[in-house]
Amino acid sequence: MTSIDFGRHSGDYTEHRPGFPPPFYRRLGGLLPLEGARALDLATGPGVIALELAACGAEVLGVDIAPGQVEAAVEAATARGLADRAHFAVGCAERLEATDSSFDLVTAGQCWHWFDAPAVLAEARRVLRPGGLLVVADYSYLASRSDVARDTERLVLDFHPGWSKAGESGMYPERIDELVAAGFPLVEQFCLHHEEEFSHARWRGRIRTCNGVGSGGLPAGEVERFDAALQELLAREHPEPLRVMHRLWCIVARRP
Repeated sequence: MTSIDFGRHSGDYTEHRPGFPPPFYRRLGGLLPLEGARALDLATGPGVIALELAACGAEVLGVDIAPGQVEAAVEAATARGLADRAHFAVGCAERLEATDSSFDLVTAGQCWHWFDAPAVLAEARRVLRPGGLLVVADYSYLASRSDVARDTERLVLDFHPGWSKAGESGMYPERIDELVAAGFPLVEQFCLHHEEEFSHARWRGRIRTCNGVGSGGLPAGEVERFDAALQELLAREHPEPLRVMHRLWCIVARRP
């Protein structure tokens, strides 16, 4: 395994990896008016959540530790005409360069498992205004509900036997107590299923962003061998379009 760097496949993140579905943003908008809100998106990647919040009228800062991801986010903001409301910077979620009580909303999408949670919670409490919301969310394909995802995970394990995230449920109830213990009273937790449609090319791009494959899971040459093997598997076993069930799991807590 090489060092994790999600910036190695920022193009795949931008083009192929699905973002959170529309019900996620509608639910957040029902809890906090997004028009005019100040939002901070942690581990923003190519700005997936940040750009949607900006499209809803929020003023957003997205931070990510990977420069390649930040560059992709800036390009995407410009392409979507959102550069006036969506701003991005290289930064560490555990040591934010933001002033106290300066945000109405802090989001962390598909990234909490990478954090030093106590440090990030302390920073979120510091930068949120009283009454502001902390949102911790995941959007995960379900290998238990999809033959192509299950077969793909088996292939990942053939190339990377030490990969630990195969077969995950996409639900993390232990985080609720983690947030509450850090002084963030629970507002709500919600979960929903959403089916995503993929071409073979898009699914291969999605899997290249997997931490067991292309973001440090495998050396570059092995990523190419894996991708070729996946292409062969898809052509042989899984006709297009691929329909893959995903689970959205979200915890919303409030800064007292």
